[in-house]
Amino acid sequence: MFLTDVVDDRIVDLGAAVFRGYVIQRLSRDDPQRRLSPEDLGGDSNELEDDQIKDVVNQLLIISDNMNRNTELKHLVSSVQANCAQDVFFSVARDFLAEDINGGRVVALLDLTYRLIYLALTQNHFEVIMEVTSCFLQFIREHVCPWIRQQGGWEAVFSCVSHWRTVSIAVAVTFIAVGVCWRYSC
Repeated sequence: MFLTDVVDDRIVDLGAAVFRGYVIQRLSRDDPQRRLSPEDLGGDSNELEDDQIKDVVNQLLIISDNMNRNTELKHLVSSVQANCAQDVFFSVARDFLAEDINGGRVVALLDLTYRLIYLALTQNHFEVIMEVTSCFLQFIREHVCPWIRQQGGWEAVFSCVSHWRTVSIAVAVTFIAVGVCWRYSC
């Protein structure tokens, strides 16, 4: 059990660094006037210096660029109230990953998490940023770690990241369906 805990801690740590790098880079692309640091998202100032993390973040940005072409998805996420962000995250995460976890679904959930953080940032709900970040990392630890272990660790998952593009685009449609439900419930 101890070895699994150590492995899971490493999985969460790497996932958290990639997540923070993704959020920071996506924000600098989407809204260069706004800034977040790794510390703002619960990380360390130098954690984004790792070349492997930088490479994965860049691949994730390419994937999310494809997902960001969906204007209906953007509109639905922007219509969510920031105080509902945590509920939206957990609802989507449960429905979204209940069937089968795969790289495309993880990337799409990562992108949704960024969108909820951006929404909270633009609505000056800074406490929601940490809540959503915490929810994402909790979800990684509780639901995604076993899948990552089964794949052979982050290294194996990272090596397949470019293959997720097609899956991620298809999965974005799921966000639209869930977003419609949340649009009217919050």
